[in-house]
Amino acid sequence: MQEKKLSLVIATYNRGAKLAVTLDSLLAQTLPQELWEVVVVNNNSTDDTAERFAAYAAAHPELDVRMVRETEQGVSAARNRGIAESRGEYIVVIDDDERVVPGFLACYYELFESRPGAVAAGGRILPGFESLPPRWMSKYTERAIAGTLDLGDRMREFPEGKFFGGGNHGYRRSAVARYGGYDASLGRTGTVLLAGEEKEFYGRLRAGGEQVVYLPDAVIYHLVEPERLTRAYFVRLCRNIGRSERRRTRAVARGAFAGRLAAEAVKWAGASVLALGYLLRGRPAQGGYLLLMRWQITAGLLGA
Repeated sequence: MQEKKLSLVIATYNRGAKLAVTLDSLLAQTLPQELWEVVVVNNNSTDDTAERFAAYAAAHPELDVRMVRETEQGVSAARNRGIAESRGEYIVVIDDDERVVPGFLACYYELFESRPGAVAAGGRILPGFESLPPRWMSKYTERAIAGTLDLGDRMREFPEGKFFGGGNHGYRRSAVARYGGYDASLGRTGTVLLAGEEKEFYGRLRAGGEQVVYLPDAVIYHLVEPERLTRAYFVRLCRNIGRSERRRTRAVARGAFAGRLAAEAVKWAGASVLALGYLLRGRPAQGGYLLLMRWQITAGLLGA
């Protein structure tokens, strides 16, 4: 097999149609094809994911794309399998419900080639709504639903309190050898909306003093279907964000969970002020959903 400099890892579960959109967006990549490969990890999909991928691979023999299977359910286990199966010196991770811009892979490649001190990086995540967003959505609730990340147009190290998104980050293979892969107890598992796997991984890198860079031009659009814009989904998502934070911080170190509870109190104060502001500006639904988000995250954090 030809050696590759960069491996793109995509974990997928029952999103055959979305995966097809993601794969199609790779056709316009500006990075020369001989430098990169794609490893799709099928995490026990029961839909037409395998058939759609086979059709894509047959239609584009010029691309180095292959599918492997991971039977342990969960995005973290699937990503770890993708890392093990990949060949690149640089590993980039996206999700199966995204569109990437043409220069996406080139941004990561050029960073790691030109800055030997940069061990990991993360790019901009923008929403790709498939229907009109509801009136109750604000930039804060959008962040929970679409996982948006936008730190501006300047490349720099991630500031304190920020971290890369699960659907748009990359690192040197040496980082995995040094710090290990993803914590399989975190992250989405089937239809269970747990999260936090990328935050936990990022935390280990930063605790080791590694340089993690924000890449503003490595843009992905997170595809958001109408089903994610319902109140029921929003409640379930936010409750599981809290559960994920409870699990993650309790596993980090003594006192981390207490610190997270203290941070939650600060977040409540901020959310209350923002909600009052929305009310005074005649947008009570936005304020109400902001408090609903906070309530559900806190409930999950406390073990509900």
